[in-house]
Amino acid sequence: MDLTIGVDLGGTKVQAVAVANQRVVGEARRPTPQTDATAVVDEIVATVKEAASAAPGKVVRIGIGTPGTITGDGHVSKATNVPGFMEDVPLGPSVSKAFGGVPVAVDNDVRAAAMGEFHRGAGRPYRDLLGVFVGTGVGGGLILGGTVRRGRGSAGEIGHTSVKQGGRQCSCGQRGHVEAYAGRMCIELAARRKQAEGADTVLFEIMKRKGRDRVTSSVIADALERGDALTHALIDKAVEALAIGLANVQNTLDLEAMIVGGGLGDRLGAPFIRRIADAMTPRLRVPEHPPVMLATQLGDLSGAVGAAVIAGG
Repeated sequence: MDLTIGVDLGGTKVQAVAVANQRVVGEARRPTPQTDATAVVDEIVATVKEAASAAPGKVVRIGIGTPGTITGDGHVSKATNVPGFMEDVPLGPSVSKAFGGVPVAVDNDVRAAAMGEFHRGAGRPYRDLLGVFVGTGVGGGLILGGTVRRGRGSAGEIGHTSVKQGGRQCSCGQRGHVEAYAGRMCIELAARRKQAEGADTVLFEIMKRKGRDRVTSSVIADALERGDALTHALIDKAVEALAIGLANVQNTLDLEAMIVGGGLGDRLGAPFIRRIADAMTPRLRVPEHPPVMLATQLGDLSGAVGAAVIAGG
């Protein structure tokens, strides 16, 4: 059996799936090393091997979805959320070499996730849609006329659209972007600043109890369930930023649907998506024709399945 391996590289995890005949036949998930690029590449290789070992067959192609700027030969740079990936990393060639020259396709991680949902998940009924993935950062994948829109490198980058002049600092260094308010990493930084200023919060207590070294999506969800006022205020800001950004996209492109996923989007689920939709609709030029707002169907496998699709599996 020929296997296509799809890999979703994120700031906190490496997720891989083995695909045969358009079905997931194996999975593996490992934490992203927080050291350097070499360790990250080694972990990707190990995760691919683990996913492949779950099903009989031969790995014939690999797809990788990664943050950052990607060149045609599979090199990656400027990935702020992956250790060592700000500088040039020969990701595709390195992984290909580890598997004896197997072809490796490398694409943007969120674009891959949008492709996964479009071809195998919630986006299948639609031709024009935006996948919005809210996790460590915020990214988007744009499908127009049934074809992924790559542009010259920034198509679909909803996370780096401006929603507040001179606002909160984004992970990219600029200010007032959607990601500065809705990305998990920026939410954590804002919470730490507020705590240092004297605000009460159970976020970091929950984080320690869970044995985490960062405020994960599950930590945020637990804090919301406990009624933590600071967490609720930060999520209110996230909803507002996403609503403004998505309304601008809709007013420009008039899409059929938007799919909201990612670690935080999937964890907070339908109530979070409904809040975004409710805050977005009054900002639409034609509010009687809003896009259909959907949760992911593939969940945290969206990116890995999409990477397999991009690789041809």
